This record gives sequence, structure tokens and C-alpha cells, in this order.
Amino acid sequence: MTNLNKYIEHTLLKQDATSDELNKLFEEAKKYDFRGVCINPAYVKTAKDALKDTGVKVVTVIGFPLGANKTEVKAFEASVAKADGADEVDMVINVTAIKDNNWEYVLEDIKAVKIAAGEIPLKVILETDLLTKDEITKACAIAAEAKADFVKTSTGFVKNGVGAKEEDVKLMFETVNPLGLKVKASGGIRDKETALKMIEAGAYSLGTSSGVKIMEG
Repeated sequence: MTNLNKYIEHTLLKQDATSDELNKLFEEAKKYDFRGVCINPAYVKTAKDALKDTGVKVVTVIGFPLGANKTEVKAFEASVAKADGADEVDMVINVTAIKDNNWEYVLEDIKAVKIAAGEIPLKVILETDLLTKDEITKACAIAAEAKADFVKTSTGFVKNGVGAKEEDVKLMFETVNPLGLKVKASGGIRDKETALKMIEAGAYSLGTSSGVKIMEG
């Protein structure tokens, strides 16, 4: 696949990331003309400056990594990210609300972030490692109802989690594609073979910290 680079959101979300590592991420994103970079909210302005006039999107995370922030806090985070110049925001769904069957809360949580994000695309991270297939399907439908733009598999922060699984990406794609949403596969995508499998399953974009390795794979 000649344009594999345009699927990759080159990711650096680890807690101890240094400025040097972030700058390296931005340079690699420019070199390979990746779809985007995904970084923590404190670095959106830095990323925006570093990637000016490149076409590389600046993506950041909301309610990360647990999704258990109050709705108002998530919405505020999204509004700040937008003001700082983020091109897209990836919010973590409230998994406890899903487990409690409190779908109204899930819906309103996503809606509030979407309103705050405005015209910039919103991805909803489901954390598929923690959900049943039925919960994944229902969460996808709720994300669509809340006017989100993408559903995303994982944060990559679940202990002993697998991250993106082919069957989950396929299930998500089959659920949301008719509703006009896209799928981002993220978590555990470390080589070209896995990346291609995710795209084949329906992923529109890939969140990975192994973007360079995949391109040189």
C-alpha cells in the first residue's frame, strides 16, 4: 500500500515524554508525511507551531486515559484544545457508565464534548479490551447518536490489554460505516502486517507509536 503513511497518527502519549522526544516525533511526522501526530493536550500549541504548513494534523486526547473525568471537565478540555489549534480530539468514553448500563450518561458525555469541539472531528475511544461485543456495538451507536465523527478502539493504557483487535475493528466498522462515522484503530499496532490488517478490517486511521518502524518495515 503506497499511501500507508496517510493512515498513521504518529503517537507519543507516555507520561515521561521529553521535549526532545516530542520534537523528534514532529520531525518524523514531517519526513514521512503522516496523517497526524497524537500528543497530550499540554503540547498542542507546540505541535501546531512545529507542523505549520505541513498538512500533518495535530490530534490530542480528552479525559485521557481513564475517561472518568466529569463531563464538564472533558468539555472544557476540548474547548481549550480547540483554542490551542487541535485539528482533532480523541475522548475516552466513560466505561463505568457503560458497565452500569447508564447509556444516557454516555450519550450526554459525548454530546457535551462534541459541542465544545465544534467543527473539529471528535473520536470516541471505547477501550475495547474492557467491553463485550454487545457493549462495543451499543457504544458505537451512541457515539453516532451524539454526532461524533469516529470511534476508536483503545487508549493503549489498559494493563495487559491487547489494544486494537481485527474482529473489533471489523465490528465497529460494520456498525458505524452505515451511520457515516469512521474507525480509528489504536493500541498494539507495531508492524506493517498488523497495520494492513487493521485497514483491511475497516480502519480509516491508525494510532501508533511505531509509525517509522511500520514505514520502514
